[in-house]
Amino acid sequence: MIGRSLLAAVESVGNLTLFALQLVVWIGRGLPKRSVLLPSMYNIGVLSLPVVMITGGFIGMVLAVQAYDQFRLMHLETRLGAVINVSLVKELGPVLAATMLAGRVGSRMAAELGTMRVTEQIDALTALGANPIHYLVVPRFLACFLLIPLLTAVADCMGIVGGWFISTQVLGINSFHYWHHAETYVTAFDVLSGLFKSVFFGASIALVACHRGFHCGAGAEGVGRAATESFVLSFVAILVLDFFLGVFLNAVYYTVWPASVPLL
Repeated sequence: MIGRSLLAAVESVGNLTLFALQLVVWIGRGLPKRSVLLPSMYNIGVLSLPVVMITGGFIGMVLAVQAYDQFRLMHLETRLGAVINVSLVKELGPVLAATMLAGRVGSRMAAELGTMRVTEQIDALTALGANPIHYLVVPRFLACFLLIPLLTAVADCMGIVGGWFISTQVLGINSFHYWHHAETYVTAFDVLSGLFKSVFFGASIALVACHRGFHCGAGAEGVGRAATESFVLSFVAILVLDFFLGVFLNAVYYTVWPASVPLL
């Protein structure tokens, strides 16, 4: 039983790797037409704005409410803006925005491609001489790869505004101190590291979703399983990538600016 599960896991990783290599090869051969790429960018980018804005805004508000009591006990409530904004741009904004997009975008792509597989539309494209990876996967991958970092930036902005509103208008923190400490402690490296992570998150969401859709099982049950597996595997990939990218970025930061290493 354990051996069978291990072999299945290794086979899945191998299939995903081969799928990714085919995707890279077709991207290198040329970009898809605008008539194919723009609809994918609209569906993934523009239509995801409401959910990303709502998610980002409430992340900032929740951070403000939860952190205020602890900081008030230490008489550091004026530094709440620094904690909220650093947490948002460096960690929570990219991870939670990618998680929401894995549910909305990834599941949709897996269901679409899975339905095309079940109804033999992918086989029809192959019979007509068109490569399905170039025609179906490349536009979706590029849209996720390019637009999810922009959506993450929108989520960060909404979270910062939401945290500022709750902190100053509800919790009574002076707006000057909120922005002053935020400017002092939030660095450009924090912002860029969050956006850097989101690039990998977007690529992993698109790759996993398209792979699950292409290898969908038969019938409606297979399509549903592909959509579910797409979200679950994308979420796991986001958390794993977040850990390793966080370790890597911290190592880069303390290598470039060794004086910033905290004293024990």
